[in-house]
Amino acid sequence: MAYQKLLEISDDWLKYAIRLNLGHEPKDKLAEFRNAALADGRIRRYLSDVADFHGTLVTNHKNPDLSIHKLLFLLDLGFDTEVPEIKAAIDAIIRHQDGHGVYQSMTNVPRHYGGTGEDVFSWCLCDAPLLLLALLKAGMEYREYIKPGVDHLVSLCRDKGFPCAVSPELGKFRGPGKKDDCCPYATLIMADLLSYIPEYRDSRAAVSSVKALLNLWEHSLDLHPYMFFMGTDFRKLKAPSCWYDIVSLAGVLSKYGFVRDDPRFLEMINHIKGKQGRDGLFTPESIYQKLKDWDFGQKKVPSPYLTYLCDRIFDRLEQWA
Repeated sequence: MAYQKLLEISDDWLKYAIRLNLGHEPKDKLAEFRNAALADGRIRRYLSDVADFHGTLVTNHKNPDLSIHKLLFLLDLGFDTEVPEIKAAIDAIIRHQDGHGVYQSMTNVPRHYGGTGEDVFSWCLCDAPLLLLALLKAGMEYREYIKPGVDHLVSLCRDKGFPCAVSPELGKFRGPGKKDDCCPYATLIMADLLSYIPEYRDSRAAVSSVKALLNLWEHSLDLHPYMFFMGTDFRKLKAPSCWYDIVSLAGVLSKYGFVRDDPRFLEMINHIKGKQGRDGLFTPESIYQKLKDWDFGQKKVPSPYLTYLCDRIFDRLEQWA
């Protein structure tokens, strides 16, 4: 929709992101808008939550209350380590790293799922890439803090994306699927991570991951690895982009120029555009119940933030063109 119109209907916390990421205005010229965004009570609560980064146990990666999802939300809005709470979160992440350079989360996998049943610092391929992505977006030095972990995770790649994989601390845990299948969510977030890294953006791992995701869309009626579906619920518009849904998928794929003419990707884009209102806005069709305080936590009226996410996808496509 029109940039100016989206600004007019958005809250202060979103106006900053719109100016920065859609208007491409210089960050050093947006101090007033940044300060107004930081004053929002919801942003203050998120900042307080991420400052105690490992205080929320990772037991369900779909949970929008996880510290990593909140941290990435804040980083994507344009905040950085100049904000003390974000600096505290980044410091907390880098304190827990395994011998391969992969960062760990506080998790607990019950014994009947193959875990230890105890709280332990460990990693899954459905959370470790997000920690590396947060460090990357926070501006941490790539070769020292990020590259070793990325190199190790990339070594796990297969011809059809990334598998379900965990660190030794989680024992024999594996998701509900065939061992040789790719894990769609792990593949999605690895593709997202690699899209930001020049040495990996065009790598076999990145390209095979993107192709695997496109293949899952093409064969969505019969391919459901690890019980990840691309059915009716997947195709509902939803925010924020912290799980496996069409806005999340299109958002990641839009970062790869070689998909811009792929009919499968274009089908996704047309599906999203087909849900745009005459006013140019998008209304959530599915929500996270825990996020009712936000404009995207309801399904009755258009959401400026969901519209912002969709417009960022369209903006990338225009830049590729």
